[in-house]
Amino acid sequence: MAPLISLEDVTKTYLMGTVPVNAVAGVSFNVEEGELLSVVGPSGSGKSTLMNILGCLDVPSNGTYCLEGDDVGRLNDNQLAQVRGRKIGFIFQTYNLLPRLSAVANVQLPLLYSGGKDSRRRSMAALQRVGLSQRLTHRPTELSGGEQQRVGIARALVKDPSIILADEPTGNLDTQSGKDIMEILHALHDEEGITVLIVTHDPEVAASTERVVSMRDGALVADQTSDEYVQERRLAARGNL
Repeated sequence: MAPLISLEDVTKTYLMGTVPVNAVAGVSFNVEEGELLSVVGPSGSGKSTLMNILGCLDVPSNGTYCLEGDDVGRLNDNQLAQVRGRKIGFIFQTYNLLPRLSAVANVQLPLLYSGGKDSRRRSMAALQRVGLSQRLTHRPTELSGGEQQRVGIARALVKDPSIILADEPTGNLDTQSGKDIMEILHALHDEEGITVLIVTHDPEVAASTERVVSMRDGALVADQTSDEYVQERRLAARGNL
């Protein structure tokens, strides 16, 4: 079977004045269905640009990105929007909830835009999956940061996407809330087989995934198991003592 995601020599070039800058420089890797992996790197490494490409918010300048066998670079804006609506669930660092809407109404939004049926029932079920069945009518201002992120996860789940893309999902949370969010993402992967890709700068979050893809200066510099990633960090720390 073809991989869920296939990147082949993907480059994204922007102009800084008249100077071309490769935010992503010749990146190639695959993601198989059911994987739990992270993309790590310092600020300016290209991981956010790569996330935009994976999420069909942008297209490569060169190279090929295939999602479920479809070449994303060949799609027009309307087709890209359809792919985002049907195949990709997004989780954001800042939650991106509408403050005047209840939790269940926020989760319903993707279904309303796509014409989904039974949107309220499906939204309630998604909130139950993340442990918020008692907070359906609460607005974001009445929820903790961890609870708001759970609403964000439910919103990503409600479409039954092919993949969940999580952009710094614990970045705005305290330590315990961050652990709770990671437990939910692990449960979705371990118990339901959902494909989850996490973009993060947190080495602990990265180490908790099965696979770690590391970027620097727009390029992929390592593709490791989590054990290999942890061992490399330990060796680097010892070398800096």
